Amino acid sequence: MAASSAGEPVELTIGGRTVRLSSPERVYFPTRGETKLDLARYYESVGDGIVRALRDRPCMMHRFPTGVTGDKVHQKRLPRSAPDWVRTVRVHFPRYNRNADELCVAHPADVVWAVQMSTVEFHPWNSRAADVEAPDEWRIDLDPMPETSYADVRRVAHVAHEVLDELGATGFPKTSGGKGLHVYVRIPPDHGFADVRRAAHAFAREVGRRSSLVDLNWWRKDRDPSKVFVDYNQNARDHTIASAYSVRGVPEARVSAPLRWDEIDDAEPGDFTIATMPARFAELGDLHAGIDDAVFDIAPLLEWADRDANDGADPPPDPETTDLDNA
Repeated sequence: MAASSAGEPVELTIGGRTVRLSSPERVYFPTRGETKLDLARYYESVGDGIVRALRDRPCMMHRFPTGVTGDKVHQKRLPRSAPDWVRTVRVHFPRYNRNADELCVAHPADVVWAVQMSTVEFHPWNSRAADVEAPDEWRIDLDPMPETSYADVRRVAHVAHEVLDELGATGFPKTSGGKGLHVYVRIPPDHGFADVRRAAHAFAREVGRRSSLVDLNWWRKDRDPSKVFVDYNQNARDHTIASAYSVRGVPEARVSAPLRWDEIDDAEPGDFTIATMPARFAELGDLHAGIDDAVFDIAPLLEWADRDANDGADPPPDPETTDLDNA
């Protein structure tokens, strides 16, 4: 769409703050023709939920300046042109010995301002600004291989739920927006990334013991293409996945949508889009609203990790020296 046909700028008032939105009529999602303004209105409609998912976390923005069929920009650093009310948090990248001041959402207007910057997806860290080196969120990523059916992902999710129940942990599931499922568990910020990832790996091993649908081979090329990888690497430092309520950069404008456990067998990933989620949120509210009150101590998982090591299990490669994106 040419700049001249993208519409005149509009001003949106979000929680008492004004965000100027340029090119509001630019089509971002071609399947149904939703625009940049539609995207901003979506995030406004789920404001409490998206802020809860992002609050106080360093956040990478996935930007699509010409819409989701164009180029994607992974942006860690906040531009200098940001309003003074948009907060940042500084994070360090040891491998490159660099720092970045990342978006740190505290208000719904912060999210809509990011949309003005052409952000579609929000990818937060699993730690918060108070101590970015101490995760308070354990992430279970059920990552299907290319030939895996969504029905099999559901089956593995139920096994994960069974293990969580036995541990006494409350998991909060959501769709990934693609073929996968995510489950989040709040944990006390008492451990570093290495311990949280080690705990997540021990959990993945236990799920793998109980389900023949799981393949935990480290390298993607070695995995069975019809299995599910329980991706503990998403708990490594600076590894992020789309937050709850984040829109995904696909033409259908799918959303990473919180679910109840009893919805998993019937819900399809394509059910949740920026066209359907506002009404769902208005009816159900934020299904992750209780997540901050359901904190689980990972000590039992660390004991499982020690047990596995004593039994001869090999630890996964060090994420600080291995390219996990190609694992």
